[in-house]
Amino acid sequence: MSSPAPHEIYDAAIKLKDAGDLAGAVAKLQEVLAIDPNHVETHSALAVYFHRLGKFDDAIAHARKVVEIAPNDTFSYTQLSVIYMRCGKILEAEDAKARAAMMSGHRH
Repeated sequence: MSSPAPHEIYDAAIKLKDAGDLAGAVAKLQEVLAIDPNHVETHSALAVYFHRLGKFDDAIAHARKVVEIAPNDTFSYTQLSVIYMRCGKILEAEDAKARAAMMSGHRH
């Protein structure tokens, strides 16, 4: 029997989160990254979940990884801005917000 694909593990993690098991969801998402270290949705979800768990450094690290993987995606900068803001890093949040605004203003 083949091992589950990253999207299947990701879906299982979301179900754990929906059931209120945030720590279980984080553990499951880390399984996804063991298979696919650049799985954007996983990094995006981990940024939110780590913030909710009060692990701000981890939240920021995952939000920054999303930007690294998807540098042309306005949403990645918007999420980074929100995570910075929620973690109390206002200057960094303003910078990310400005990048998102610049990107939405002109497309390549």
